[in-house]
Amino acid sequence: MDTNRSDKFEILRRLATEGTSGANINALAQTALQMTAELVGLTAASLLLWNDKQEMVTTVTYAGSDDHRRKLQSLEEDLFASLRKDRKLVSAYMSFGGEVPLHSFSLPLQYLGVVNGAVIGLQEGPRTIVAEDTFLEALSAMLTLVYTAGDVTGSVDIQKTIDEARMAAIAETAVTVNHEVNNPLTAILGNVQLLLFKRDDLDDELKAKLKVIEEAALSIKDVTQKLLGLKKPRTKDYTDGTSMLDLSGGDDTE
Repeated sequence: MDTNRSDKFEILRRLATEGTSGANINALAQTALQMTAELVGLTAASLLLWNDKQEMVTTVTYAGSDDHRRKLQSLEEDLFASLRKDRKLVSAYMSFGGEVPLHSFSLPLQYLGVVNGAVIGLQEGPRTIVAEDTFLEALSAMLTLVYTAGDVTGSVDIQKTIDEARMAAIAETAVTVNHEVNNPLTAILGNVQLLLFKRDDLDDELKAKLKVIEEAALSIKDVTQKLLGLKKPRTKDYTDGTSMLDLSGGDDTE
């Protein structure tokens, strides 16, 4: 992993670990914005949070100077805020000409379809912030999760959401495994069983080996079917502190 990617990972890791341990969102956002600004060359960045009435409740800003802070605030008040109100702006990357080119962005803090805030940033010079869009969108998503995890209003069932996301990931994996494994597995099993139909022409050692292959293929097929039918995933210890899905049956599969 190169240094740039490692630094980006560290920002997201820190947000995840400190955010889920109950760290103050303002202090955490301040650190994350400063680290991000230094990493991708932002001159200023802000985290904006508002309530369901669109009233601003929190603003956290990191800026290299008061001038950069004022420029970012002006962009928010004169451009982004108006576009959100009048045009339902969700996200944007913009560049402005002039003696010193300016680049800016606004990305949402969006959870379950509801926008609770935004991350905005300013960059000066020839470098374009669009090149960092993937990381910035990941940063925005992570700040959303941290903010939501710290929400004490009780409006969101965090554990339920986590469980649903986990189940969705398992379901996608199950479908993929079922497709990518079962197709070649069917070919293997079909050919082995065709050979076993000719058992009179085979010696005992070869028949025994083909039977082992058949049983192994059927076992794999059974596992993929159990994975596909999983409804309430459970885990069990595997080795070296890792866990694996428990496919032993019970109420967790159809």
